[in-house]
Amino acid sequence: MDLLNTLVDKGLRRESPTREEALAVLATSDDDLLDVVAAAGKVRRHWFGRRVKLNYLVNLKSGLCPEDCSYCSQRLGSKAEILKYTWLKPDQATAAARAGVAGGAKRVCLVASGRGPTDRDVDRVSDTIKAIKEQDGSVEVCACLGLLSDGQAERLREAGADAYNHNLNTSEATYGDITTTHTYADRVDTVRKAHAAGLSACSGLIAGMGESDEDLVDVVFSLRELDPDSVPVNFLIPMEGTPLAKEWHLTPQRCLRILAMTRFVCPDVEVRIAGGREVHLRTMQPLALNLANSIFLGDYLTSEGQAGHADLEMIADAGFEVEGADRVTLPEHRAPVGDGGCGSHAEGAAGGGCGSHAEGAAGGGCGSHEDGAADGGCGSHAGGGVCAPAPASRTEEARTDLVAVRRRGAGTDLAPNA
Repeated sequence: MDLLNTLVDKGLRRESPTREEALAVLATSDDDLLDVVAAAGKVRRHWFGRRVKLNYLVNLKSGLCPEDCSYCSQRLGSKAEILKYTWLKPDQATAAARAGVAGGAKRVCLVASGRGPTDRDVDRVSDTIKAIKEQDGSVEVCACLGLLSDGQAERLREAGADAYNHNLNTSEATYGDITTTHTYADRVDTVRKAHAAGLSACSGLIAGMGESDEDLVDVVFSLRELDPDSVPVNFLIPMEGTPLAKEWHLTPQRCLRILAMTRFVCPDVEVRIAGGREVHLRTMQPLALNLANSIFLGDYLTSEGQAGHADLEMIADAGFEVEGADRVTLPEHRAPVGDGGCGSHAEGAAGGGCGSHAEGAAGGGCGSHEDGAADGGCGSHAGGGVCAPAPASRTEEARTDLVAVRRRGAGTDLAPNA
């Protein structure tokens, strides 16, 4: 297929596909799916080999968020029966992080519900970051605390944080259908603040909220323009008690096409399969490792994931290897100078990295949490309708049997799933 040959060549050169080419990937048939995966897999292996980076979520503060992001089980007005608790103490958070690292995680993601941190909250999280780093200096720490005020990213960096997550989730055109309590511009501003402070920017999307192919392409091109080092791709988990609890649009095949499109648009970036892979990819998860080079280990913020040991077996059985702490995740041209860690890189020159491109429309935005797909929704358009379901080769049936609220790990007396 000429399209796939062109996309592979561009990916190896770090060149952006056109918007039409990205849309064409999403429009491919199931008959062509393995060819699409194989092509995107060439780009993935060129930049990341057969390594899989493991990340582990620690929910520092769960539930009772004042924001109204429609996809989120922690949102204002949510009736989801999730765990609700205030800030974990540093020793509790450190113990949770230790479990993830023991399971093979290279990065620990510290997440807290809420609009954004107060200065006191930044102090709390800074203490936790320092405690984790004292325990194991090789662990990468990513913070995800919502909208940042001036100077807060710098303080987190000084405390030892390596990265900051703030997802763009969907296209700018549909952003207002997801939340009314903050703006798309707020989201972009926080990603830029993190990047400017020397933190590795982490920003991604949620698929399956009823968005169109155009919306998916818009948000991924917008992410390329923001130039994050890692792009988590979440697949909506419709949880009872949230506005989009009945929205089931994804098939395993569509999920693979979305991951492939993301890889082609951001060829040399850490593409992470985040929330919802177990629910929507199901037995196709190993195939997705040919597209993404990073996953979450174990559970998400408010929902349960696959057993940690099953994640490790899946990686080995698919012929991949867990990335060790001694390896730098990013290609050399994106890695920071000096410390070999995961931090931000020089601003993308033309054609470099996930960098800027000529036609990237401003896009995407919603959500505050790294596993945003564990909760939510795209909300309603004017007139009461929701975003039109993206075309798929077959209609997806609701798999509510695969959705389970997290009752173990952080904030509980039960052992974590790692």
